[in-house]
Amino acid sequence: MHTTTLPETIPLWLTEPRTHHYAHLTRDLRVDVVVIGGGITGVTAAYLLKRAGKTVALLDRRRVGERETGHTTAHLTAVTDRRLTDLVSTVGEDHAQAAWDAGFAAIAQIHEIVVRENIECNFSWVPGYLFSSPKADLEQARIDCGREAEVAERLGFDATYVDEVPILRRPGVRYETQARFHPTRYLMALVERIPGEGCFVFEDTSVDEIRDNPLQVRCGPSTIVADYLVVATHVPLMSGAGVVRSTLLQADLFPYSTYAVHGRVAKGRLPEGLYWEDSPGAYDYMRVDGHPGYDDVIFGGEDHKTGQADDTRRCFAALEKRLREHAPTVKIMHRWSGQVLETRDGLPYIGEVSPGRFVATGFAGNGMTFGTLGAMMATDAVSGRKNPWQSLFDARRTHLLTGAWNYLKENKDYPYYMIRQRFAGAEGKTLRGLRPGSGKILELDGKRVAASRDLKGVLTILQPECTHMGCEVEWNTAEQSWDCPCHGSRFTAEGRVIGGPAEKPLERISPI
Repeated sequence: MHTTTLPETIPLWLTEPRTHHYAHLTRDLRVDVVVIGGGITGVTAAYLLKRAGKTVALLDRRRVGERETGHTTAHLTAVTDRRLTDLVSTVGEDHAQAAWDAGFAAIAQIHEIVVRENIECNFSWVPGYLFSSPKADLEQARIDCGREAEVAERLGFDATYVDEVPILRRPGVRYETQARFHPTRYLMALVERIPGEGCFVFEDTSVDEIRDNPLQVRCGPSTIVADYLVVATHVPLMSGAGVVRSTLLQADLFPYSTYAVHGRVAKGRLPEGLYWEDSPGAYDYMRVDGHPGYDDVIFGGEDHKTGQADDTRRCFAALEKRLREHAPTVKIMHRWSGQVLETRDGLPYIGEVSPGRFVATGFAGNGMTFGTLGAMMATDAVSGRKNPWQSLFDARRTHLLTGAWNYLKENKDYPYYMIRQRFAGAEGKTLRGLRPGSGKILELDGKRVAASRDLKGVLTILQPECTHMGCEVEWNTAEQSWDCPCHGSRFTAEGRVIGGPAEKPLERISPI
């Protein structure tokens, strides 16, 4: 019989020594933006705002990265807790597609920062797997997972039904271009880029009061005057923002405690990736990371409404028992719990609650991606730029009407194809899911290509840039052609010009 003798709950991510402790606020300041909360949302927002030319003061009442970001399992995924088929049925295809696009945009933003700043945080692209519950009927599970994959693929996401998910051996869906990283290594490297040029980071600094006209944030005897406020705390701090709206927003957030155990197994025993159970309510989730000589596995679940469990030690014991069913020789190293905030419609609240006051909350199981997205949207809001997702995640929304919002039409000044190209990257990284009669923009060996198969399955790979002005082409399924969304040029699947203004064919590439 295996027993766990861990003396306390310490997240894996918080076991490394901190290299820097930022001072608390001791003087009055004037900045463009105050960001409250030193988790992934707040740190990313402060970083992006500084890059946008704003002066920023980042405040955390404890230490940066030690609360919910430090207690995550750090799945970087666009796959939402609420299944895509469910989202489509409740909010419509436009909204569901936009929500997943937003997740891919956030992952791409993290990757862009990792590359730009050369951050060592074990970032890696990995597949994600949705697997059917062991309690579900096998034939019904195949039907449900097949439908989930079909809807995802129809909306442009690289998803494939699999009859047996690795490790779990249940029907499921494989999603490409998900990712994982070490969240606190990433955050600690990012926060170091914030101080200087009129920007500040303050730890051990609690906000006591927020006043208007002008906006003032009071922390003990010190006051920061600013033009804009970004509230990036787990539960929104709403002092002075209006009692009625504050009550309504917080009444729409439902806190759940979630638990995780981390263990180590022999190299190669478990395939790398992210795994989530397709189950209503509480569900199991797992992450497997490869390292030289061993693999790390993090197994989570046992969710319950916060404060409604008599003995939380049983939650850890139950997780460890189920983990050992998949990895009998696992050595348990750490265990911890965190909290997620659910919303009524399964989508986060991100946006202004009043002029100059921005909140981001209700991320459910997508804290790392939606937190990063919140930072991106806050930067756009402060900079006066329209964001493609501001209507979808509006913090003042009361409901979403199916069909009431046209994703393309709503963002005609920020075209959908540019969103995908800039943020979400390629639709996939393998040719495995490319079926006869289909075409996709893929990323193969780090290079973007336009790949298609004719009805006989013959593969053609082309340069994806239109020869007119370099815009990236898109696949037209009905016409079996590559079309340019910028100026209307069209090419055959083999790259020949069908119609201008382009005059030269798309360059052919040898299969990689």
